[in-house]
Amino acid sequence: MKKIIGLLIALLPFSFCAKEKNVIVPKSLETKNMEKQGDLEIATFAGGCFWCTEAVFLQLDGVSKVVSGYIGGNTVNPTYNDISTGETGHAEAIEITFDPKKISFGELLEIFFATHDPTTLNRQGADAGTQYRSEIFYHNDNQKQLSQDYIALMTQENTFGKPIVTKISAATKFYVAEDYHQNYYNQNKTQGYCSYVITPKIDKLKKMYQGKLKK
Repeated sequence: MKKIIGLLIALLPFSFCAKEKNVIVPKSLETKNMEKQGDLEIATFAGGCFWCTEAVFLQLDGVSKVVSGYIGGNTVNPTYNDISTGETGHAEAIEITFDPKKISFGELLEIFFATHDPTTLNRQGADAGTQYRSEIFYHNDNQKQLSQDYIALMTQENTFGKPIVTKISAATKFYVAEDYHQNYYNQNKTQGYCSYVITPKIDKLKKMYQGKLKK
């Protein structure tokens, strides 16, 4: 394992996390050959319903764009109906464009693991199926290494009290989801799923990470 510069913090878990525990959170490694959009970089995460993950990461200072879509499967140009069968192999995921001068990939990892349950295989809450799996899709060797180191540290600390099942895979073709899925939470806050599942998560994010949020 590469030498990691660690920052000791308390990860206060969300309601579905097993227990509260101090863990070492590695900072972002020096990046090389990073996939970029100008001075910006890209991260791709799958952590259950993309309405939830999109809503979380849109709150963060340094994140300029979050796009919901599908990744990790075999079907070309899949639709929501296609991936909902669980037969295409795709995960609901988000593609995050971020400014590493404001927020590091390591910080994105921290929030990714704090805002979903990485111990449930192909499930987040009531959402079940391979499309709801926990997976990191890395864009370069540094993202891969940091993701591996992060999971190894949490495993060593037994952060969740159960094995972490999050997969780490090379990023493949990302298919942008239908328009009505984009910015879904902000346009549908009174909808039942948003009110009962996403809003409490956003409230806890604001409480835990106030210093990382957009002003």
